Amino acid sequence: MNGNQSIKSSSLSNHSQEQNLGSVISVRSSIIDIHFPKRLPELYSQLQTGKTGNIAIEVVSHLSAQVVRGVALAPTAGLARGEIVIDTQHPLQVPVGDRLLGRMLNLFGEAIDGKASISGGEWRSIHATPIALSERVTKAEILKTGIKAIDLLAPLERGGKAGLLGGAGVGKTVLITEMIHNMVKQHQGVSLFCGIGERCREALDLYQEMEATGVLQNTVLVFGQMNEPPGARFRVGHAALTMAEYFRDRTQQDVLLLIDNIFRFIQAGAEVSGLMGQLPSRVGYQPTLATELAQLEERICNTSAGAITSIQAIYVPADDFTDPSAVHAFSHLSASIVLSRKRSSEGFYPAVDLLQSNSKMLMPHIVGDRHYQVAQAVRQTLANYEELKDIIAMLGLEELSIGDRKVVYRARRLERFLTQPFFSTTQFTGLIGKVVELSDTIAGCDRILNDEFSDAPERSLYMIGTIDEAEEIPP
Repeated sequence: MNGNQSIKSSSLSNHSQEQNLGSVISVRSSIIDIHFPKRLPELYSQLQTGKTGNIAIEVVSHLSAQVVRGVALAPTAGLARGEIVIDTQHPLQVPVGDRLLGRMLNLFGEAIDGKASISGGEWRSIHATPIALSERVTKAEILKTGIKAIDLLAPLERGGKAGLLGGAGVGKTVLITEMIHNMVKQHQGVSLFCGIGERCREALDLYQEMEATGVLQNTVLVFGQMNEPPGARFRVGHAALTMAEYFRDRTQQDVLLLIDNIFRFIQAGAEVSGLMGQLPSRVGYQPTLATELAQLEERICNTSAGAITSIQAIYVPADDFTDPSAVHAFSHLSASIVLSRKRSSEGFYPAVDLLQSNSKMLMPHIVGDRHYQVAQAVRQTLANYEELKDIIAMLGLEELSIGDRKVVYRARRLERFLTQPFFSTTQFTGLIGKVVELSDTIAGCDRILNDEFSDAPERSLYMIGTIDEAEEIPP
């Protein structure tokens, strides 16, 4: 990864009198101490060094009246003591604007998609203070995704944060791609994907999938990949948020910000903290974990102009939900979407776990009384079915009472009705994708709960949009 050469490489050749120059006095992995005889650079200032100015450094602390400590945002191989360091006299900046749509960028706003480089135009500092509470919209609003299982049981908060939990191969990328598609179609919004600690393979797969499904032109992809130094992975989330804030504040659009994976951000912070020599806190995490996560998360909010709604993939270490990284991440979330390998293996897509997924928005005064009552009835029916599964496995369905058998019939039809064909998988399944209105989802579930479809075959409810489509399929 190169430094931010596209607009600032000229600073290396023009050594004017005003330049604030320093020299490297120690290099310890990504941590670099630099001596500035004239004046100290401000905290978060970007410094440049290396033979061609390709190593960017961010100032993180002042050690004395003439020495600063910085974190390298690029590999430091070949950097030696005595190397000249240039103070750019501004923080790390990234490009913003519509010109980024359809592009794949790194932390410095450099194109990594093989297309023309991005230069000129507006560039903004990646460090910004969260919107003041007085400027935020305090009314709780639902962001409709058009995906039945999510809108009914785990509705997303407009301007809120939702967690996407699931292992490899259960459909996280497909769900993310579909949400981007629906965001563009329903809300005329912009989607921004931020890959923190992503593998190169995953980044390429996502880029090609978005290109194939036609959602790339309304999406910006920003990556701090797994092979990059911890400083780059730690700051790429802030860079993506800066781009998202432009679309919200300047173009007044709703932005869907997808972060994969928030645990890698915490992990990068722990690496930087360890290199800085800070004493570790509980389970070896950095003592500043809560603060660092809050600085990122609190910038995600809605204003009267627009909203940034975030969906964050969260890896839970060893499935331990008491791990400090999970505890602090969950404290910021308003909804949790859990993907189930079991449902995926049974052919239920999206593989959303209907009982474990939940949302703080699912309250009568927010979603309305009818939505709340239907969602609770669906959840209760599915929970009862889960309890009856062992009896069915041992004794068979015939041994159940008539009332229990009705519960099973309803639950099996609800499970199938809450599946849905996606636009992003049309090329694989041959089924045209469906966007379903929340009112249609509620009405469909209500009719199933009232046994209107007890005589209809289960397959007639599988992979359809609205409930009316089931009536069109002959038995």
